[in-house]
Amino acid sequence: MTNTLRIAAIQLTSGANFKENLQEVKTWVAKAAADGAQVIVLPENVFLFNGKGMRALAESDDQGLLLREVADLACHYKVYLVVGSHPSLVNEGGELVANQRVRQSCMVFDPNGELVQRYDKIHLFDVSVDDKAGSYRESNYIEPGDLEVKIFEVDGFKVGLTICYDVRFPELFRRLSKEGAELILVPAAFTYVTGKAHWNTLLAARAIENQCFVMGVNQCGWHTQTRQTYGHSVLYSPNGEMLKQLQEEPGYFVGEISKTSLQTCRTKMPCLEHRRFIN
Repeated sequence: MTNTLRIAAIQLTSGANFKENLQEVKTWVAKAAADGAQVIVLPENVFLFNGKGMRALAESDDQGLLLREVADLACHYKVYLVVGSHPSLVNEGGELVANQRVRQSCMVFDPNGELVQRYDKIHLFDVSVDDKAGSYRESNYIEPGDLEVKIFEVDGFKVGLTICYDVRFPELFRRLSKEGAELILVPAAFTYVTGKAHWNTLLAARAIENQCFVMGVNQCGWHTQTRQTYGHSVLYSPNGEMLKQLQEEPGYFVGEISKTSLQTCRTKMPCLEHRRFIN
């Protein structure tokens, strides 16, 4: 167990070609690892920014090859590599997802290349937005995950998993906090319009109210003629202080979090102990 942990956010403009996206990931992971990152987090839709193509990739021979490449990457650099989201053909019980949909899975590979945790996105983005796309209906091609919280541990730090739209539902974050999460990850593909309006506010709020570190890892730029994401990947402290942030271009940062600062925050203002509604 250590007092500090170095974590990296990699921000990308992923497209519809998973091979090209994989090459981008390899480039940025190498840089983040060289900067001493122990945990490297990729955004939502990292290998395929094409909802309609999710099922085809999940059913293809390329699926296994791609995940082996990811496992090898984690093993080569001896890091925890968090795939923000990737389509899964089966649910966590091993049953085939029905109606030509997939699960949107956040996958964690350890330094031995082993898959050690998987979280399936619970809240699906079925909304209308004032942008060129106009509306989004994730439930057309994604099946919601089971109502379970997922945490993995790195050097004594408990890390909770969410995906994108989940950030608007504080009850999920509270459950993760109650289970001991000290850092909560939010890999995302937040649209430019909704990101500009709410991205930083929501992430800071989730950090402050749960007195934990929160890192949002977003896509950025134009992916198609109608789909633009906001970027601004960011790391917040338990006090809501912005520790690191990118802008609107692909890139990465490495931030350091500490047990000491988290414990100091929780000791000085023990909000979690003062809760009256605890269910």
